[in-house]
Amino acid sequence: MVKITPEVKKIIEENPVALATVDGKCKPNVNVVSFAKIVAQDKVLITDNYMKQTRENLASSSDVCLAVWDKDWNGYKLVGQAKYFKEGEWKKFVEEMPENKDFPAK
Repeated sequence: MVKITPEVKKIIEENPVALATVDGKCKPNVNVVSFAKIVAQDKVLITDNYMKQTRENLASSSDVCLAVWDKDWNGYKLVGQAKYFKEGEWKKFVEEMPENKDFPAK
């Protein structure tokens, strides 16, 4: 397990993130994520604001790739698995994030 360092956390939480998924036929989709939070040394919580295709893709494959970079082009790529939460602790967490105040956080 790769741990997310404080430097990577800062870049992820302060910049838009590109989240890539694939559907059941391996057709890729990339979505820009405005709000991501590091919730553990190996977990990134991403809010579903307008992510219909991403949500559909995650139903058939949990494989994801996250890319992020700052204005100085310092960047990182994280590859792993994602889980979509429709209820529970993490769903409530994203609904209560101040960043999601005017968005339909799902």
